[in-house]
Amino acid sequence: MLRFFPQKNKYIQEKSELRFNSDGPIPQHIAIIMDGNGRWAQNRRLPRVAGHKEGMETVKKVTKQASRLGVKVLTLYAFSTENWKRPKDEVSFLMQLPVDFFDTFVPELIKENVKVHVIGYEDLLPEHTQDAVKRAIEQTKDNTGMVLNFALNYGSRAEIVTAVKAIATEVRNEEKSIEEIDDTLIAEHLMTGFLPTELRDPELVIRTSGEERISNFLLWQLAYSELYFTKALWPDFDGAHLEEAIASFQNRDRRFGGVKNKEKEGDQS
Repeated sequence: MLRFFPQKNKYIQEKSELRFNSDGPIPQHIAIIMDGNGRWAQNRRLPRVAGHKEGMETVKKVTKQASRLGVKVLTLYAFSTENWKRPKDEVSFLMQLPVDFFDTFVPELIKENVKVHVIGYEDLLPEHTQDAVKRAIEQTKDNTGMVLNFALNYGSRAEIVTAVKAIATEVRNEEKSIEEIDDTLIAEHLMTGFLPTELRDPELVIRTSGEERISNFLLWQLAYSELYFTKALWPDFDGAHLEEAIASFQNRDRRFGGVKNKEKEGDQS
């Protein structure tokens, strides 16, 4: 993992001992909390919106790299239900970004065989943002490669509340019984329910900018996800950073609450 040490109010990167193995396991679903756009811009004495614009260029690079590495789902936390609290001018810029992004990037997505999907409360987005999202989804619907899944006006607690209400309605209407409520049923009612069962939960969650929290993102789905935090600000994140995150994943011992077979004969403390 990347480690940084303060030096004259800056950070220097310690060279990681981990090496990405192209023949090793690749996370089938990667989710990224794209953080640090504003700080990237401020460090350069630019307006915050310049960081968001540069961040969209990073999305393009990381999307292509993930697709070529064999990732099947890439979920990007683009705008949360809490981000409406930001300054009005910044929110307006963020609502325009999907329009500019998809208008220029969809031809490349088609070339890369990437399919666009969006989770979140799309109906609360401005009409021009909704139109851009719908166009991108329609234009890439026949692609059969990686799913580029944007979490846009998304919040995990709201998602869970919505799912609970839907299940409660089904029980009230006698479409489901209380006994039928289990992990699978809940997962089917979450916004990632459109994905095949084996792809709904991200295997690897990456957060950039050095913050180490989840920020109301995929709370149910990441129960057993591997978490990776990097000091790199999102506009600086690139294919090498992605490969290093995957290298960290490749070196994790994933037991899902159990133990490896070789451990069962020995000490399980």
